[in-house]
Amino acid sequence: MLTKKKKFRKKEIKEDKLVTFLYKAQNIYDEYKTQVIAAAIIIAAVAIIGYWYIGEQSKANEQAGIQLAKVMKIFDSGSYLEAIEGRQGTDIVGLKKIVEEYGSTDNGETAKIYLADAYSYLGNYDEAFKYYKDYGGSIDLFKASSLAGQAGYYASKNEYKKAADLYLQAASVTEINAQDADYLLNAAINYLNAGEKEEAKALLQKIKKEYRTSQANREANRYLVQLK
Repeated sequence: MLTKKKKFRKKEIKEDKLVTFLYKAQNIYDEYKTQVIAAAIIIAAVAIIGYWYIGEQSKANEQAGIQLAKVMKIFDSGSYLEAIEGRQGTDIVGLKKIVEEYGSTDNGETAKIYLADAYSYLGNYDEAFKYYKDYGGSIDLFKASSLAGQAGYYASKNEYKKAADLYLQAASVTEINAQDADYLLNAAINYLNAGEKEEAKALLQKIKKEYRTSQANREANRYLVQLK
């Protein structure tokens, strides 16, 4: 005698599929359990190390900021060698040490620019260039200073084209920089020295048009006369 075939309801079919899926998932987990646990441990370790590193960087940056604030008083007074080396017998460390210990922090990067400036004012252009070039911070004004500092170094070596290109880059870092007119003027002067008169003329005219109240504007007139 034939018996009626059992009809499965949709709910039962879904439940059956779910059981099958869970069973397969369990088998997969059992097979790769060791790898899964190892991956979880690695992820957790990376997260912990990352959290610790961020905390340490924050502390280091804060310490660099405190030390930088102290030495800047010496820098601003024009005692550049003392600003580089620090003041003996006090807790004021020099810019060089700040860079050595905290160079990877934001305030350490800022210290690089002031250290480079100090060397430049003392006529030690090779050391200045090293720290200008090493700047890797995120502050646009210091990025421009870094490029301009490198440009000044190349100009002192009579590598005028390279100097002009870097001054031009410095002027284009940000739209709001009080030094932009001077950077453009220096770029134009170096292009002139490199024999690239058209590039120089274009920049001098740009200064006349866009920086009418600047000292660079008055200087630009003198160089434009030479080009006539």
